[in-house]
Amino acid sequence: MRLAAFALAAAAALGTAYFAQYVLLLTPCELCLWERWPYRAAIAIGLIGAFLPPRFGKWVFGLLALVFLTGAAIAFLHIGVEQTWWPSPLPECNGALIPGAPLPLIPAIPCDRPVFIIPHVPISMATMDFLAELLLTAGALRFFVKGLKNG
Repeated sequence: MRLAAFALAAAAALGTAYFAQYVLLLTPCELCLWERWPYRAAIAIGLIGAFLPPRFGKWVFGLLALVFLTGAAIAFLHIGVEQTWWPSPLPECNGALIPGAPLPLIPAIPCDRPVFIIPHVPISMATMDFLAELLLTAGALRFFVKGLKNG
């Protein structure tokens, strides 16, 4: 049941990103799109893990912790680009078009432009994602360690 809850939390986070894109009409940058992949993996891992025998639960929580930590790392990279601490490693983030490549269906926006969805709250979506990923990492890690202690 707990694994399904983590899958649901990941789906809610991913749903928030899609809501911002398709309802609020905020165009995601390339790093925003990369930040979605760990959530997709967590949904799959959580749902598959929910159907595995309980003895595998601790290992699934360990895997979820790694996936969420990876997501936090991507989000932190994005925060650094937004704050101009470092340049983006992705050429798409810099508005550079690759000669001979097809034009994107969605116009690219620079990754150093923060996106805010809560009015009057200067916390970017990348920062919210980073905080959410850290919280999910801590939760999954807690259940992993608890599972190791219980055998």
